[in-house]
Order: sequence, then structure tokens, then C-alpha cells
Amino acid sequence: MIFGHIADQNPCVFPAAITQALDFLRTTDFRTVQPGVIEIKGRDIYAQVLDLTTRPAHENSPEVHRRYIDIQFLAWGEEIIGVAADNVQNVISIPYQEQRDITFYQQMENESFLTMVPGSYAVFFPKDVHRPACNKNKETPIRKVVVKVALTELN
Repeated sequence: MIFGHIADQNPCVFPAAITQALDFLRTTDFRTVQPGVIEIKGRDIYAQVLDLTTRPAHENSPEVHRRYIDIQFLAWGEEIIGVAADNVQNVISIPYQEQRDITFYQQMENESFLTMVPGSYAVFFPKDVHRPACNKNKETPIRKVVVKVALTELN
């Protein structure tokens, strides 16, 4: 997992696909974009623009992906995202859905929370269980952008 703010200069060199995704997030005015899917590099790198309302953490199921990296970016609002390493002992609530590339768990062990503010991003790899769109203090309308990066783009 990688956590940062889009305005900060990162001293690390990311793979080109992650850099391309972060550049998209950095240069797009999400106030002018409608919710939906935006292809950045076909279905290898694409963004989902979502308008959501946060909920209590216990109402959101932890999730993992196997074929894509999730880069979750908060355009506005506030949320917390639960995160933990996948120990493959978590109880599955909804088995892997290949078309959506997602497995849902009932809970996750050793969960920590990231506080997301506008401009924050978190990069979740296949071994990073995450529980997005959780209340920080109360239910809050948020706009988040989830950029999906196919693992094949990292080779």
C-alpha cells in the first residue's frame, strides 16, 4: 500500500502505469467531470468517478482485488479507509466475482484506518484488504475517483 497527497512531490520512482494514473488525478478538474468511467489507457488503466455518502465502517464490507491495483483518490469530502494485509484467513462474505475483480470479506484482522482529505490517495495492491467510504465523524457526501491499473501494466 502507498499513501500520499496528490500535491506532494514523492521522492520514489513509481512504475510508469502508477505515475500515469497519478498524473491523471493531478491534472483532472473533477468539478467538471460527471460520475462514470473514464478510460485512460483502455481497460488497462481506467477511472471510476463516484459520488457516494460515507457510512459507518461496520456497514461497509472489506474488499480485495486480484487483477487490478486500486488507486483511491478523494476529490472532496472526508472519509476513512480501513486497511490490513490479506492473511487469507478472513471469512469471505461474497466470493470472487471475476467480472468485477472483487472479493468481499465479512471482516479483516488487524485493521488500521487511513484518514482521507481532499487530494489524498491510497494505492492498494492485491494483498491489501481495504474498506473504503467509511465515516470519519458522520455521514458525509464525497466524490472519489478509483483508478484501476491492471497488474499486467506493471511488467
